[in-house]
Order: sequence, then C-alpha cells, then structure tokens
Amino acid sequence: MEITLLQCVLIGLWTAFCLSGMLLGIYTNRCLVMATGVGLILGDLPTGLAMGAVGELAFMGFGVSQGGSVPPNAMGPGIIGAILAITMKDSGMDVSTALSLSFPFAVAFQFLITATYTFATTLTGTAIKALEKKQFRKFRFSANLTIWIFAIVGFIIGFAGGISSEGLQTVVELIPEWLNTGLSVAGKMLPAIGFAMILNVMAKKEHIPFIILGYIAVAYLALPTMGVTFLATAVALIVFFSISKKEKSVEEVEVEFEDGI
Repeated sequence: MEITLLQCVLIGLWTAFCLSGMLLGIYTNRCLVMATGVGLILGDLPTGLAMGAVGELAFMGFGVSQGGSVPPNAMGPGIIGAILAITMKDSGMDVSTALSLSFPFAVAFQFLITATYTFATTLTGTAIKALEKKQFRKFRFSANLTIWIFAIVGFIIGFAGGISSEGLQTVVELIPEWLNTGLSVAGKMLPAIGFAMILNVMAKKEHIPFIILGYIAVAYLALPTMGVTFLATAVALIVFFSISKKEKSVEEVEVEFEDGI
C-alpha cells in the first residue's frame, strides 16, 4: 500500500495534535488514540484499532515510569506501528510483528521528546522576565510556545513516518522469515509482559483472588472479552455494596453508643 502526500500531511497533523494534546491534559498521546487516527486516515480502521489495543496492553507496563527510568514513547506503536501494520498488511504483517518493529522507534522518539523538553525549559526565564516587565502579550506567547514546539515536533515525526513508509517496507522485506517469525512471537509476548509489569507494581495480596478469577474465566471457561467484563463488573458491584453495608452498620453502632451515653 502506498501513502499519498495528502495522507502524510494528515498523519503529521494528527501526530502534532496528539503530542501537543498531552500538555493540555486530554490524553491524546495514547497508543489507541494515535493508531485509531492513523487507521482512519489510511482507510483501515480495524487494523488501526487492533494496533492501538495491542500497544495499550504492552504500554500498560512499559509506559509507566518506575523510579528514575524514562519509558519508551507511545508514538512508536501508535504512529509507526500503525503505519507498518496497515501498509504491509497484504505482505503478511500482523500487529504483533509491527509492535516489535516499532519499539526501536519508541525509544528513539523518547530521546527526541526529552531533548524537546530540555529546550522548552529555556522559555521559562523568558516568560518570567516578560511578566516582571508587565509585557503580558510576550508572556502569553512564551508560556504557550511549548505547545506549539511539541506540535511541530509531532508533525515532523508523523510526516516523516508517512513519507518514509516505502523505505520501511523495503527494510522489513529484507528481514528473513525465521527472524520475522521470532518478532511475531516476541510481539505477542509484549502485552503479557507489560501487563505483568503493571501487576508487579500495583498488585496487592488482597487482589490476588480477583486475578485468579480472571485467569480462570479466560483460560478454563473460555469467556469472551465482554463476558469477562460483565463478570468483573458484577464482582466489583458485590464488593462495593458489601463494603458500603459494612460501613453503614459501623456508623449505626457508633450512633447508638453515643445516644446511650
């Protein structure tokens, strides 16, 4: 599949919106959001959604900064991964392989984003000086310039990813079959590893029964995703109402004790 110049521009604009949107707190820098937009632009929404979903599962753990570490950037699978999965779909490329191939880009993009943040810190001094001199127009410009800088960086990344899609396809086609199979297997493992990493950080002993229940529902009962969702909702409601009833009973006992005194 070839990407037209108009589609490259649209991907660049979409990446610019997604990357700068994170500074506004609207969470547009998520794999699912970025990959869905790329899918719409390239006319293959199902593959875009699939790529975004797989990327979200992997970045559930990889996208969490632990300690002083900086995680890879979600633009790797969200933009480059989606482009690879869609343009090379006819060549047998699946979302798992595209996820594996997109991780080097995710790491490289994070270096670029860190450099952009470093450059943007120099604008703080300019904004403070403008505010001290009561130059409010210059202050607003300096304060908001970071958003536009990230938008420019995002456009360059998205446009470059779209315009170089043919070169990426040529490089991927040079990968031998055995390595391509290995990348596909590794890509299928990444969501599981990401999920395990987030459980390692968040899981408590009180939550282990729910994890086991979910595993049984999927592995042994073979429930579909919606079935597991409804089951989890029912269990969550049972726990919620049970805790609420318990707290209410404690409050009534305390009130009766106070009235007795």
